[in-house]
Amino acid sequence: MTTKPKTLLVVDDDEGMRDTLTAILKREYRVVTAASGEAGLSALKHEDVALMLVDVRLPGISGFEVLRIVKENYSLVEVLMISAINEVETAVQAMKHGAYHYITKDFDYDALRSIVRNASERQDLNRQVMTLSAQVAEQTEREFLIGPSKVMRDIVDLVQRVAKLSATVLILGESGTGKELLARMLHRESGRGDAPFIAVNLAAIPRELVESALFGHERGAFTGALRQQLGKFELASGGTLFLDEIGDLRLDLQAKLLRAIQEGEIERVGGSKPIKTDFRLVVATNVDLDKAVKDGTFRDDLYYRVNVIPIRLPPLRERMEDLPQLAQFFARRYNTKFRKRIRGVSEAALKILCTYWWPGNVRELENLIERLVAVADRDAEWITDEELPLEYHFARLDAGEPEGSESLYQDALDTFERNFLLKALERNEWSIAATARYLGIPLSTLKHKMGRLDIRDLARRLRGA
Repeated sequence: MTTKPKTLLVVDDDEGMRDTLTAILKREYRVVTAASGEAGLSALKHEDVALMLVDVRLPGISGFEVLRIVKENYSLVEVLMISAINEVETAVQAMKHGAYHYITKDFDYDALRSIVRNASERQDLNRQVMTLSAQVAEQTEREFLIGPSKVMRDIVDLVQRVAKLSATVLILGESGTGKELLARMLHRESGRGDAPFIAVNLAAIPRELVESALFGHERGAFTGALRQQLGKFELASGGTLFLDEIGDLRLDLQAKLLRAIQEGEIERVGGSKPIKTDFRLVVATNVDLDKAVKDGTFRDDLYYRVNVIPIRLPPLRERMEDLPQLAQFFARRYNTKFRKRIRGVSEAALKILCTYWWPGNVRELENLIERLVAVADRDAEWITDEELPLEYHFARLDAGEPEGSESLYQDALDTFERNFLLKALERNEWSIAATARYLGIPLSTLKHKMGRLDIRDLARRLRGA
């Protein structure tokens, strides 16, 4: 079977140079050309470009700006910068910004073919790596979101039904529930998976910069606008735009967003002509948009436009059946990161974790497991209840278990005393005699406590490590 040649995009304002490069490379590649950076970026939206040759000096946006945009949004595309001037500083800057190579226009034809061929081979290798990474990421996202609870199974079923629709999806949920991960799953299942996924956290952008970030700006539109910049809407063209914390969007920008949804076009700041866009919109918020509409802080017409397919992600406390699976998943993940051999979380520890109310949701659980795996003894097999911080033990008392309250109280005291003694021993380099002097208690008392709390062997090993 004949392999389809890769598409190579030449961006150069010199027609003669475009023709020369086309003639040299057309036997191995499908060559398309553009006379400006803007035309080149437009071609990227319509062509399956694998490789680019970009002139450093271009009318309008510069070759370096084209390189920056390509590397931010088309990471697999290999870019070779080309210039009539052989300047070391320019070459260094090109490589620093992600160019594969810097070529002067007095190039040797065979050398050029060889360099482009090497760039193509590196791209093939990167594509293989990214494919494997994507498979791992997909598994990560699915394990983060999927569990035995009916509520999560229903959400995943809904995602698979609506993913290929063009309708806007509104994801509701508290912070840390995995809203962006759900948006990425929607993107991957939508049929636009090979196109860009552009995520924007509106709450994290300074208010005065939000408009430029979303819609882009023309050169000279405001002080400091030294060159044209494409906004997130244009960068997401053909793919998915995810707007997180949409409830924080200013009212005047809500009107511009409404127009972008209704008309499929935007205007850059300082621009005078509409620009057509094609994107799948997914938005998310942790605020009550119904209340925001009543309070006048969110437009009702925009609310109806974004609330086409609402999906509510439950907090962790409403999907506690999933906690054991999530905890074991995070333990495996951070085993790899910290080179540990933790088999998972013990039954006793899971019982305690299931009584906690998890204000930070799944993200808080992940952070806890990461910390516990990081500090675990290298020979430890399980994360046990004794390693859990005190606030998780106290949650058992708040849960009001009718029987065994004295045992719960003693467990909490033992956990506090064990952690306190471990800290004191660590401070005194695991010397029991020095720790007893530091605490002002008899050596025999300290040894008795260490035996009762099962930390004498641990201290002995750490002292000898």
